[in-house]
Amino acid sequence: MISRLAVISMHTSPRLQPGVGNAGGMNVYIDELSQVMAEHGIHVVVFTRACQAGVPIDAEVSPLYTVVRIEAGPTRPIPMADMVQHVDEFGDGVERWIDESGLTFDLIHSHYWLSGRTGVRLKNRLGIPLANSFHTLGRVKDVNRRDDEPAASEIRKGIEFNTIAQSDCVVASTPYEFDDLLDHYGATPERLCISPPGIDHTLFSPGSRDEARQTLGWGNEPTLLCVGRIQALKGFDIAVAATAEVAHRGIDDVRLVIVGGPSGPAGDSELAMLQTLATDLGIADRVTFTGPESHERLPAYYRGADLLLMPSRSESFGLVAAEAQACGLPVIASSVGGLPYVVTDGESGILIDGHSPSAFAAAIDKTLSSPDDHAHMQLQAIANAHKFSWEKTVDRLLELYDGIKAL
Repeated sequence: MISRLAVISMHTSPRLQPGVGNAGGMNVYIDELSQVMAEHGIHVVVFTRACQAGVPIDAEVSPLYTVVRIEAGPTRPIPMADMVQHVDEFGDGVERWIDESGLTFDLIHSHYWLSGRTGVRLKNRLGIPLANSFHTLGRVKDVNRRDDEPAASEIRKGIEFNTIAQSDCVVASTPYEFDDLLDHYGATPERLCISPPGIDHTLFSPGSRDEARQTLGWGNEPTLLCVGRIQALKGFDIAVAATAEVAHRGIDDVRLVIVGGPSGPAGDSELAMLQTLATDLGIADRVTFTGPESHERLPAYYRGADLLLMPSRSESFGLVAAEAQACGLPVIASSVGGLPYVVTDGESGILIDGHSPSAFAAAIDKTLSSPDDHAHMQLQAIANAHKFSWEKTVDRLLELYDGIKAL
């Protein structure tokens, strides 16, 4: 078994709060994996770009889990598109830290395409194996992007192709991502591995709906929930339009709560568009934007809501859907990316082909109008979520790591 692992997460630190800026499910993924691997006796060092002034370069999360912040570009948050010009500077900093520390690593695991560039560089410099997880793929996002979204850059797609070609193992979250890597990137099947993320079941678990609503200050109205960064690919515009249609169908007290903050260069304009859309559709008083919430507070939202909406245009896995189900919250989601792997259609939720607000509204209306169906989905959601745990994920990754290390 490996004893020391270098994790590359250039564009976002695992210690940042999800739902803020570039922080999302990937942050949770890296942080949870690092903590559980440290509990297994593996020394994990996560390298990320320094984006906050006054924060120490090395931050010890636990005795075997350290986050190292590398200066590359300005020490503040910057748009993702601007980070690519600092990739080589980041790689220089990682190499310098490793040289000065005197630490040796058994394996590198890079996350996202920006980190893949540094992962390949370290593999060749240190002569150790490289695993890479993309979390999202440029070509796949392009397939379902909204018309006003820019296409993935050629630089991004070029780095993705090169990272796939040079990785000893590309880790896909689901069989669907495995197929995307084959179909859109011509990846070699023998170098592809599947390892789904997990859930912290001590945090995400069933609980009292009434207590959760009291904690959040909610009434007893039928409540729909969206959780995630506010950006076009999350499809929150579809959720707003579907909520308006449900209200017009007769459930006029329905409300929508959106938890998350603006993300990316178009994040603020996306939030403004959603607010304008709610006003134009006559439901501004029924749509609440809470901003980001801590990971520890999210279970109250999942327990208090009636349905989670995930009308995503792209989703490699859908960690929010898994967490919601663990709390007993059924999910109505787009049938894209990894969501069909996470949500069992007709049991723990409903999957929608395409992105029609009317199709989402019909599914919401059908579920809310049938207490028996809703109760059945709640039970199935809890059972379905037990497929995912961080212990299982770590066990699977350690098996993969040992396999590529032996090559």
